Amino acid sequence: MTGRPGSDESGLGDDLASFLRSLEGERGVSVHTLAAYRRDIRQFVGFLQSSGIPDWPEVTAQVARRYIAHLDRRYARAAVARNLSALRTLFRYLYREGKVARNPLALIAAPKQPRRLPKFLTTDEMVALLGAPDPLTPAGLRDRALLEVLYATGMRVGELVSLQVRDLSLSDELRIVGKGRRERIVLMGIASREALARYLEEGRPRLVRGRDPGAAFLNARGGRLSDRGVRLVVDRYIRAVAFDRRISPHVLRHTFATHMLDGGADLRTVQELLGHVNLSTTQIYTHVSRDWLKKVYDRAHPRA
Repeated sequence: MTGRPGSDESGLGDDLASFLRSLEGERGVSVHTLAAYRRDIRQFVGFLQSSGIPDWPEVTAQVARRYIAHLDRRYARAAVARNLSALRTLFRYLYREGKVARNPLALIAAPKQPRRLPKFLTTDEMVALLGAPDPLTPAGLRDRALLEVLYATGMRVGELVSLQVRDLSLSDELRIVGKGRRERIVLMGIASREALARYLEEGRPRLVRGRDPGAAFLNARGGRLSDRGVRLVVDRYIRAVAFDRRISPHVLRHTFATHMLDGGADLRTVQELLGHVNLSTTQIYTHVSRDWLKKVYDRAHPRA
């Protein structure tokens, strides 16, 4: 092998680039997931370089354990577990490509994660948030439509910003492409359809600058609204309605799921609408729902 371990010219760097291309082509992972894999694995390559380990076959289970211990001293358990997951996926790829004889991380357990229940908004908080945008401005019409669609469908922010105008039929069904390039149908109620229709008719044409990019949700410069742009929108209205806590756009997805279950939807339906592959991923919301019901009971019942 030529080149320094971890450098772009080395075999390690070449293998990392090939691995990322395979993830993008075979599994259709998002750009954010690719960036996280690249960051985590480059960190591991740097550790190998500092340890004098020049190639993948020399990574033993002992080396892997040393690296996990190294991470554990510096990062939270969730970050360590994410890093370990990325490395497992990498070594499965390397094994499949014949570059290693075994996966040195196969028997290494991820650190146990404390179970944290997802945050969500109450119905009153959600009504206040949806009513915050100014309907007399193009940006306000966009923001109202954006918030309504996120809450109505439970879709991810990445799915929302990837929508094209041609994808929108303004019916009660919307076909989207989610994680792993899996298609699914999400549903929209009257309020979200009306907000979206008004934005497309009155707001979006006034946001277009020059050539129309075709994206459903546009920024102030006429380009596609980014994930970060959606975060800024949600942050602005959270401050406007004076919620005294940190809330990300993903909380609207949690709110959708929790309110659906509280309203009597079955778990399989919520799983399908959220696009979860495994039902176990959706089951966390049953715990959220029960936890919320207990708090309501404790406040409301005179002998609780």
